[in-house]
Amino acid sequence: MRFLAAFLLLMAESAGPSVHGKVTDESGRSVSGATVSLSTAGAAQSLLAVSSDDGSYSFRSLRVGAEYELRAEREGLGSPVRTLRAGNADETVTIDLKISSRILFEDITAKTGIDFTLRNGATGHFYQPEIMLGGVAALDYNNDGCMDIFVTNGATLPDEKKAGPQYRNRLYRNNCDMTFTDVTEKAGLAGEGYNMGVAATDFDNDGFVDLFVTGLHHNTLYRNRGDGTFEDVTRKAGLDKTTTWSVSAGWFDYDNDGFLDLFVTNYVAWTPETEVTCQFAGKPFYCHPRDYKGLPNQLFHNNRDGTFTDVSASSGIGDSIGKGMGVSFGDFNGDGLTDVFVANDSIANFLFQNLGNGRFKEVALETGVAYNAQGKAVAGMGSDFRDFNNDGLDDVALDGMYWDGFTLYQNHGKPNFFTDETVSSGVALSTPSRTGWGMGMYDFDNDGYKDLFYAASHFPGTEAQVRASPATPNLVLRNLGNGSFADVSRLAGRDFQHPALFHGAAFADFDNDGRIDIIVTAIDGALRLFRNVSPESGHWIALRLVGTRSNRDGLGSRIRLILPGGNSEYNHATTSVGYASSSEPLVRFGLGPYDYAPEIEVRWPSGRIQRLKDSKADRVLVVREP
Repeated sequence: MRFLAAFLLLMAESAGPSVHGKVTDESGRSVSGATVSLSTAGAAQSLLAVSSDDGSYSFRSLRVGAEYELRAEREGLGSPVRTLRAGNADETVTIDLKISSRILFEDITAKTGIDFTLRNGATGHFYQPEIMLGGVAALDYNNDGCMDIFVTNGATLPDEKKAGPQYRNRLYRNNCDMTFTDVTEKAGLAGEGYNMGVAATDFDNDGFVDLFVTGLHHNTLYRNRGDGTFEDVTRKAGLDKTTTWSVSAGWFDYDNDGFLDLFVTNYVAWTPETEVTCQFAGKPFYCHPRDYKGLPNQLFHNNRDGTFTDVSASSGIGDSIGKGMGVSFGDFNGDGLTDVFVANDSIANFLFQNLGNGRFKEVALETGVAYNAQGKAVAGMGSDFRDFNNDGLDDVALDGMYWDGFTLYQNHGKPNFFTDETVSSGVALSTPSRTGWGMGMYDFDNDGYKDLFYAASHFPGTEAQVRASPATPNLVLRNLGNGSFADVSRLAGRDFQHPALFHGAAFADFDNDGRIDIIVTAIDGALRLFRNVSPESGHWIALRLVGTRSNRDGLGSRIRLILPGGNSEYNHATTSVGYASSSEPLVRFGLGPYDYAPEIEVRWPSGRIQRLKDSKADRVLVVREP
């Protein structure tokens, strides 16, 4: 404390530009105890001040000519980032900072025409699949620039039949005015069997997004004909041999040949005839994953002619027996080859390192993402494999069951790569008593840092175990830009507080206003569309990639955006986010106070590097591979 006091006195007595002001709330009242941070581009740390009783703060002895960013935070509330350039030595700048809820959602489902209930077919027998479904996709199936919605559904059990229209999958066309029309019948996407998840992309590079739907003992590949209809090409594509229980799937180009390959997570060996019987407190209940035999995941190579070859064995993917849930893609070692993270249920996670010769090596244990910091395997559900702290290294976010907490692994690069930063980041404060399913890292307030969303609920019937209703509200944690997160769920709007048995989640800007919205499924509940209405959201840029040598959607492309102040942001193209779901392919960046990006660098899977100069903000840029 003596050192700090002496340092502050020295700062006060030193000459140089200064900035001061007041921190207030939305009503104009002074806010005391707010943390005010002042930082320059590339600085490892920020200067900090705490607002006094009257809300005032000040910084002295700024560097003449330097560019600074200024913001205030208190208990999850935050101010927009303000920029300033320090002038001459005796200049004093006054900047007042207003803090408010930075992330706000409105449930607009009732206004949209969406009418869907996720049916799990439960009849009191506690079949394990009843608690595992709920995949949803955001996609633009008709190329009108507005993101549509495809949602999977269950069936009756034990026969796994869609016994009526209430069990059909659904495709909702976005009318580009935030209303949607059910076009399932015309599209031919009602589906068969008990469906789990969905992965959307253009697998044949014809310019139209296709769908792969996972499920119990049956997966389906639908090819988009381009006329509003889809064709079941599962058998023609050579994907009709799967008879296991598949949960999630994802598209990526593991050999960078310009065509997307398919990764499928398989859960456990299960049939109605072999279902085990379990109890809790003397009553029938769902069994623990340890009561079932695990399965290997599958990798299918795209043959570039509409067919696929199962390379699970030759690639090494099939060597690892797991209980696969969510799958996500990144490049953890920066070698230009896409790696695969698989969230496993109650056993060690998998990280498949792409060796570049058609082979993968499972390296989760040696890189630090197999277990949590306590050396425990968590009941992994959804995952996201992207950079949360803008250091250019892909991190891993993972949710799980109550008592596990939701894990955040930070990538530090070679040689050891990941450490569990769940506690130091603040994520542990909000998640030990929650169960998460769908999730994603997205910048909901466009301040330049990816936030965390979790679709949350416990299993039906767990009231005695968790001492609460299994239906819970969702969670959103705001990235404070300093390696830590604040739980702002209670500040995210009245609609965000409503509980349900939430499961799958997909992310997209459905109204094209530059703010990421969320579509969320709920078991025996309505599909919910949460529109992002965050006030004072920052500027933004989104890239719609069009590959020529690379795959048409540009999945796997890595993008660095340089801000006017010199700081960089990082993201990469992927649709595989969360649990059993598929999100928009656009690559988004929040720019905060800046209305342009001096440079955007795109590294395509083909190896080509493309640079865009002085790109204006608040628009979608169509970027074609040169």
